[in-house]
Amino acid sequence: MNLARSRDPGDRERLLSGIIELCEAGQAAGAPTDPDVQRLLDSIFMTLVVEAERDIRQRLSERLADAPWAPSALINILALDEIEIARPIIARSPVLQDHDLIRLMVQATLEHQIEIARRPRLSASVVEAILARDEPAVLTAMASNETAEISADGLRRLVGRAKDVVALRSPLARHPLLSSELAEQLYLWVGRALREALTTRFHLDPETLADAVGETLRAAHQGEKPANESDLEPDDEREDMERSLVEKLDAAGQLRPGYLLRVLREGRLPLFVVALARLGQFDSGQIRRAIDSNRPELLALACSAVGIDRSVFPTILDHVRQLNGGRPGGGDEGARRAGSAFGPFTPDIAGMAFRQAVSAV
Repeated sequence: MNLARSRDPGDRERLLSGIIELCEAGQAAGAPTDPDVQRLLDSIFMTLVVEAERDIRQRLSERLADAPWAPSALINILALDEIEIARPIIARSPVLQDHDLIRLMVQATLEHQIEIARRPRLSASVVEAILARDEPAVLTAMASNETAEISADGLRRLVGRAKDVVALRSPLARHPLLSSELAEQLYLWVGRALREALTTRFHLDPETLADAVGETLRAAHQGEKPANESDLEPDDEREDMERSLVEKLDAAGQLRPGYLLRVLREGRLPLFVVALARLGQFDSGQIRRAIDSNRPELLALACSAVGIDRSVFPTILDHVRQLNGGRPGGGDEGARRAGSAFGPFTPDIAGMAFRQAVSAV
């Protein structure tokens, strides 16, 4: 009662911790929770959490993520909290039901939706809701989730979207449910490394597929659509969604240099471009010219301007090249030149140098 009367955050956290330990002890003993007691617990938790500070909510999220007894209302509130607090709840909580996850898809941010798509053993109904929303970043996260219950038709729709969404191609090529028929379709759109992987896995005949690949390339160069190819999502619409996500992260204080490496590891190069431009107050077109050039030192200057460490840049350059057809070029010599961008000068100077240098590209 003394802890309950206290307004000190530490006392409130100790009270929350004590209640959790009591509930855990009851579960371990196999004792069912009386409905009246459960309602009282729900009320206590909700009252304490509403007034809890961010750090307390984050620790509470970690402790309750695996608890089957946790109040449903509390779990749903934590799942709607900022993404660092919501992540363990979305990923692991057995309390979240399919209808909760589908509602989160509508109400929460894009970052929350991505975490839902990564949730282990995602049910068919949630998979269908993700497919219906057709958000490229969320589709990519789900394609990487090999435990999701994706139907044959759902996988076919994902392969169809891979024509336009580059990040989908790699996880789909590795997906255990991919059929040889879909592999042949995916083969037309992927790079050399993934073609070799598909050929080995499904015993495809590259010579037989060569004509189809040639037709696809000719249609792309001529601005035409291959036969039976549906209209693609406009690039500017995708960029608007990515820019909206970055703006929300920036407004919440969550857009940091480390986010750039994270999105590259997820294969989301367009989001990397928008996020780097936002962090450095550059134009997205400037970043695109830098990564499409043969001068990796331009990308290095932009990264230096936003506080990326010299030791991290080689990893960033490698990811960008993998996702961008080997660009920025320059090979190993170009990568060595890029090291000079992290010289003894301030980020502001690096930013000015980047703007001046990229204007000549």
